[in-house]
Amino acid sequence: MNKKKVQIMGIVNITDDSYFSVSRAFNPDAIYNRTKKLISEGADIIDIGACSTRPGSKYVSEAEEWNRISMALEVYKSHFSDVPLSVDTFRSSIAIKTYDKIGHFMVNDISAGEEDDAMLPLVGKLGLDYVAMHKRGVPANMQQFCQYENVTKDIIKYFEEFAVKANDAGLKDWIVDPGFGFSKNIEQNYELLEHLEDFQSLGHKILIGISRKSFIYKKLGITPEEALPATSKLHMKAIEKGADILRVHDVAEAAKIIYLCQNKN
Repeated sequence: MNKKKVQIMGIVNITDDSYFSVSRAFNPDAIYNRTKKLISEGADIIDIGACSTRPGSKYVSEAEEWNRISMALEVYKSHFSDVPLSVDTFRSSIAIKTYDKIGHFMVNDISAGEEDDAMLPLVGKLGLDYVAMHKRGVPANMQQFCQYENVTKDIIKYFEEFAVKANDAGLKDWIVDPGFGFSKNIEQNYELLEHLEDFQSLGHKILIGISRKSFIYKKLGITPEEALPATSKLHMKAIEKGADILRVHDVAEAAKIIYLCQNKN
Protein backbone atom coordinates (compact mmCIF):
# COMPACT_ATOMS: atom_id res chain seq x y z
CA MET A 1 0.00 0.00 0.00
CA ASN A 2 1.26 3.42 -0.96
CA LYS A 3 1.31 5.51 2.24
CA LYS A 4 3.03 8.48 0.63
CA LYS A 5 1.11 11.67 -0.08
CA VAL A 6 -0.16 11.07 -3.59
CA GLN A 7 -0.39 14.35 -5.48
CA ILE A 8 -3.04 15.39 -7.97
CA MET A 9 -2.16 17.14 -11.22
CA GLY A 10 -5.23 18.82 -12.68
CA ILE A 11 -5.47 19.16 -16.47
CA VAL A 12 -6.23 22.42 -18.27
CA ASN A 13 -6.14 21.93 -22.05
CA ILE A 14 -5.63 25.17 -23.99
CA THR A 15 -6.75 23.47 -27.18
CA ASP A 16 -9.94 22.65 -29.05
CA ASP A 17 -8.70 19.17 -29.94
CA SER A 18 -8.32 17.25 -26.66
CA TYR A 19 -10.34 14.05 -26.41
CA PHE A 20 -12.30 15.12 -23.29
CA SER A 21 -14.11 18.36 -24.06
CA VAL A 22 -14.72 19.41 -20.45
CA SER A 23 -10.97 19.89 -19.93
CA ARG A 24 -10.73 22.42 -22.77
CA ALA A 25 -10.33 26.09 -21.91
CA PHE A 26 -9.71 28.27 -24.92
CA ASN A 27 -10.01 31.84 -23.59
CA PRO A 28 -8.87 33.64 -20.41
CA ASP A 29 -12.24 33.39 -18.65
CA ALA A 30 -12.49 29.65 -19.33
CA ILE A 31 -8.90 29.11 -18.20
CA TYR A 32 -9.58 31.03 -15.00
CA ASN A 33 -12.80 29.15 -14.24
CA ARG A 34 -11.37 25.69 -14.90
CA THR A 35 -8.17 26.35 -12.96
CA LYS A 36 -10.08 27.78 -10.01
CA LYS A 37 -12.37 24.73 -9.98
CA LEU A 38 -9.45 22.26 -10.04
CA ILE A 39 -7.64 24.05 -7.22
CA SER A 40 -10.79 24.29 -5.10
CA GLU A 41 -11.24 20.54 -5.50
CA GLY A 42 -7.74 19.77 -4.27
CA ALA A 43 -5.28 19.94 -7.18
CA ASP A 44 -1.67 20.09 -5.98
CA ILE A 45 -0.32 20.95 -9.44
CA ILE A 46 -1.96 22.57 -12.46
CA ASP A 47 -0.89 21.17 -15.83
CA ILE A 48 -1.48 23.37 -18.86
CA GLY A 49 -1.01 22.11 -22.38
CA ALA A 50 -1.61 23.79 -25.73
CA CYS A 51 -0.73 21.03 -28.18
CA SER A 52 -3.03 18.03 -28.41
CA THR A 53 -1.19 14.70 -28.24
CA ARG A 54 -4.07 12.29 -28.51
CA PRO A 55 -3.48 9.36 -30.93
CA GLY A 56 -3.70 10.57 -34.53
CA SER A 57 -3.30 14.25 -33.70
CA LYS A 58 -0.82 16.59 -35.37
CA TYR A 59 1.25 19.15 -33.50
CA VAL A 60 0.31 22.81 -33.68
CA SER A 61 3.04 25.24 -34.72
CA GLU A 62 5.48 26.57 -32.18
CA ALA A 63 4.02 30.06 -32.59
CA GLU A 64 0.47 28.84 -31.97
CA GLU A 65 1.54 26.80 -28.97
CA TRP A 66 3.21 29.83 -27.42
CA ASN A 67 0.23 32.09 -28.13
CA ARG A 68 -1.97 29.69 -26.19
CA ILE A 69 0.50 29.03 -23.37
CA SER A 70 1.23 32.73 -22.97
CA MET A 71 -2.48 33.47 -22.58
CA ALA A 72 -2.76 30.82 -19.86
CA LEU A 73 0.36 32.08 -18.09
CA GLU A 74 -1.13 35.56 -17.81
CA VAL A 75 -4.13 34.07 -16.00
CA TYR A 76 -1.85 31.94 -13.83
CA LYS A 77 0.38 34.88 -12.86
CA SER A 78 -2.58 37.06 -11.96
CA HIS A 79 -4.58 34.57 -9.91
CA PHE A 80 -2.88 31.26 -9.12
CA SER A 81 0.87 31.82 -8.82
CA ASP A 82 0.99 30.19 -5.37
CA VAL A 83 0.05 26.80 -6.91
CA PRO A 84 2.79 24.74 -8.62
CA LEU A 85 2.52 24.83 -12.41
CA SER A 86 3.35 22.19 -15.01
CA VAL A 87 3.58 23.02 -18.70
CA ASP A 88 3.01 20.16 -21.12
CA THR A 89 5.49 20.81 -23.92
CA PHE A 90 8.31 19.07 -25.78
CA ARG A 91 9.77 22.32 -27.15
CA SER A 92 12.70 23.94 -25.34
CA SER A 93 11.73 27.32 -26.84
CA ILE A 94 8.38 27.13 -25.01
CA ALA A 95 10.14 26.11 -21.81
CA ILE A 96 12.57 29.05 -21.86
CA LYS A 97 9.82 31.56 -22.68
CA THR A 98 7.73 30.16 -19.83
CA TYR A 99 10.67 30.44 -17.43
CA ASP A 100 11.29 34.03 -18.50
CA LYS A 101 7.64 34.83 -17.84
CA ILE A 102 6.97 33.08 -14.51
CA GLY A 103 10.20 31.59 -13.18
CA HIS A 104 10.36 28.05 -11.82
CA PHE A 105 7.85 25.48 -13.11
CA MET A 106 7.63 21.82 -14.10
CA VAL A 107 8.21 20.68 -17.69
CA ASN A 108 5.91 17.81 -18.65
CA ASP A 109 7.61 16.40 -21.76
CA ILE A 110 5.85 13.62 -23.68
CA SER A 111 9.06 12.92 -25.60
CA ALA A 112 11.53 12.69 -22.69
CA GLY A 113 13.75 15.10 -24.61
CA GLU A 114 13.78 13.09 -27.84
CA GLU A 115 11.97 15.67 -29.97
CA ASP A 116 14.18 18.60 -28.97
CA ASP A 117 17.87 18.02 -28.21
CA ALA A 118 18.03 21.33 -26.34
CA MET A 119 15.37 20.39 -23.79
CA LEU A 120 17.35 18.32 -21.29
CA PRO A 121 20.35 20.70 -21.15
CA LEU A 122 17.95 23.61 -20.66
CA VAL A 123 16.06 21.89 -17.84
CA GLY A 124 19.34 20.93 -16.19
CA LYS A 125 20.72 24.46 -16.49
CA LEU A 126 17.60 26.10 -15.06
CA GLY A 127 17.00 23.43 -12.40
CA LEU A 128 13.41 22.86 -13.48
CA ASP A 129 11.26 19.95 -12.35
CA TYR A 130 10.84 17.50 -15.20
CA VAL A 131 8.48 14.70 -16.21
CA ALA A 132 9.94 12.26 -18.73
CA MET A 133 7.30 10.25 -20.58
CA HIS A 134 7.83 7.15 -22.70
CA LYS A 135 6.48 6.98 -26.22
CA ARG A 136 7.58 5.97 -29.70
CA GLY A 137 7.09 8.04 -32.82
CA VAL A 138 4.78 11.04 -32.69
CA PRO A 139 1.05 11.17 -31.88
CA ALA A 140 0.15 11.03 -35.58
CA ASN A 141 1.79 7.59 -35.97
CA MET A 142 2.66 6.32 -32.48
CA GLN A 143 0.09 3.51 -32.47
CA GLN A 144 2.13 1.84 -35.24
CA PHE A 145 4.93 1.23 -32.72
CA CYS A 146 3.41 -1.10 -30.14
CA GLN A 147 5.84 -4.00 -30.57
CA TYR A 148 7.58 -5.04 -27.33
CA GLU A 149 9.23 -8.20 -26.07
CA ASN A 150 7.91 -7.35 -22.60
CA VAL A 151 6.24 -3.95 -22.36
CA THR A 152 7.07 -3.35 -18.69
CA LYS A 153 10.68 -4.50 -18.86
CA ASP A 154 11.29 -2.70 -22.16
CA ILE A 155 10.02 0.61 -20.80
CA ILE A 156 11.99 0.28 -17.56
CA LYS A 157 15.09 -0.29 -19.71
CA TYR A 158 14.17 2.84 -21.68
CA PHE A 159 14.18 4.87 -18.47
CA GLU A 160 17.42 3.31 -17.28
CA GLU A 161 18.99 4.57 -20.50
CA PHE A 162 17.26 7.93 -20.11
CA ALA A 163 18.77 8.26 -16.63
CA VAL A 164 22.24 8.39 -18.17
CA LYS A 165 21.22 11.20 -20.53
CA ALA A 166 19.46 13.04 -17.70
CA ASN A 167 22.53 12.82 -15.47
CA ASP A 168 24.76 14.10 -18.27
CA ALA A 169 22.43 17.08 -18.70
CA GLY A 170 22.39 17.86 -14.99
CA LEU A 171 18.91 16.51 -14.18
CA LYS A 172 18.81 14.83 -10.80
CA ASP A 173 15.24 14.57 -9.56
CA TRP A 174 13.08 13.82 -12.58
CA ILE A 175 9.71 12.05 -12.66
CA VAL A 176 8.83 8.85 -14.55
CA ASP A 177 5.70 8.68 -16.73
CA PRO A 178 5.28 5.24 -18.38
CA GLY A 179 3.13 6.86 -21.09
CA PHE A 180 -0.20 5.08 -20.84
CA GLY A 181 -1.97 5.30 -24.18
CA PHE A 182 1.18 6.30 -26.08
CA SER A 183 2.58 3.61 -28.38
CA LYS A 184 0.76 0.91 -26.41
CA ASN A 185 -2.26 -1.15 -27.37
CA ILE A 186 -5.16 -1.76 -25.00
CA GLU A 187 -3.75 -4.96 -23.51
CA GLN A 188 -0.30 -3.44 -23.01
CA ASN A 189 -1.73 -0.55 -21.01
CA TYR A 190 -3.38 -2.95 -18.59
CA GLU A 191 -0.21 -5.03 -18.38
CA LEU A 192 1.77 -1.89 -17.51
CA LEU A 193 -0.68 -1.01 -14.77
CA GLU A 194 -0.54 -4.54 -13.38
CA HIS A 195 3.24 -4.29 -13.02
CA LEU A 196 3.48 -0.60 -12.12
CA GLU A 197 5.32 -1.33 -8.88
CA ASP A 198 8.30 -2.54 -10.93
CA PHE A 199 9.00 1.09 -11.91
CA GLN A 200 9.91 1.86 -8.31
CA SER A 201 13.27 0.24 -9.03
CA LEU A 202 14.17 3.40 -10.97
CA GLY A 203 14.21 5.43 -7.76
CA HIS A 204 12.08 8.29 -9.08
CA LYS A 205 8.52 9.44 -8.50
CA ILE A 206 5.95 7.87 -10.82
CA LEU A 207 3.31 9.95 -12.61
CA ILE A 208 0.26 8.20 -14.04
CA GLY A 209 -1.85 9.69 -16.81
CA ILE A 210 -4.78 7.36 -17.45
CA SER A 211 -7.76 9.65 -16.93
CA ARG A 212 -10.63 8.79 -19.31
CA LYS A 213 -8.17 7.43 -21.90
CA SER A 214 -9.14 5.30 -24.88
CA PHE A 215 -7.78 2.05 -23.44
CA ILE A 216 -10.50 2.45 -20.82
CA TYR A 217 -13.47 3.64 -22.84
CA LYS A 218 -12.77 1.56 -25.95
CA LYS A 219 -12.46 -1.61 -23.90
CA LEU A 220 -15.85 -0.87 -22.33
CA GLY A 221 -17.51 0.37 -25.52
CA ILE A 222 -18.35 3.75 -23.99
CA THR A 223 -17.33 7.40 -24.49
CA PRO A 224 -14.72 9.44 -22.59
CA GLU A 225 -17.60 11.26 -20.91
CA GLU A 226 -18.81 7.96 -19.45
CA ALA A 227 -15.41 6.72 -18.30
CA LEU A 228 -15.08 8.36 -14.88
CA PRO A 229 -16.13 5.34 -12.75
CA ALA A 230 -13.69 3.05 -14.55
CA THR A 231 -10.97 5.69 -14.35
CA SER A 232 -11.48 5.95 -10.60
CA LYS A 233 -11.20 2.18 -10.21
CA LEU A 234 -7.90 2.15 -12.12
CA HIS A 235 -6.62 5.16 -10.16
CA MET A 236 -7.15 3.16 -6.98
CA LYS A 237 -5.10 0.31 -8.44
CA ALA A 238 -2.36 2.73 -9.55
CA ILE A 239 -2.08 4.16 -6.04
CA GLU A 240 -1.85 0.68 -4.55
CA LYS A 241 0.88 -0.13 -7.10
CA GLY A 242 3.01 2.89 -6.14
CA ALA A 243 1.85 5.92 -8.15
CA ASP A 244 3.03 9.23 -6.70
CA ILE A 245 1.16 11.67 -8.96
CA LEU A 246 -2.18 11.25 -10.73
CA ARG A 247 -2.69 13.46 -13.78
CA VAL A 248 -6.45 13.82 -14.00
CA HIS A 249 -9.41 15.64 -15.50
CA ASP A 250 -11.54 15.10 -12.38
CA VAL A 251 -9.76 16.35 -9.28
CA ALA A 252 -12.56 15.94 -6.72
CA GLU A 253 -13.02 12.28 -7.60
CA ALA A 254 -9.27 11.64 -7.54
CA ALA A 255 -9.02 13.25 -4.11
CA LYS A 256 -11.70 10.89 -2.79
CA ILE A 257 -9.92 7.86 -4.22
CA ILE A 258 -6.63 8.93 -2.64
CA TYR A 259 -8.32 9.42 0.71
CA LEU A 260 -9.96 5.99 0.59
CA CYS A 261 -6.73 4.27 -0.45
CA GLN A 262 -4.70 5.87 2.32
CA ASN A 263 -7.29 5.66 5.10
CA LYS A 264 -8.61 2.11 4.83
CA ASN A 265 -8.37 1.42 8.55
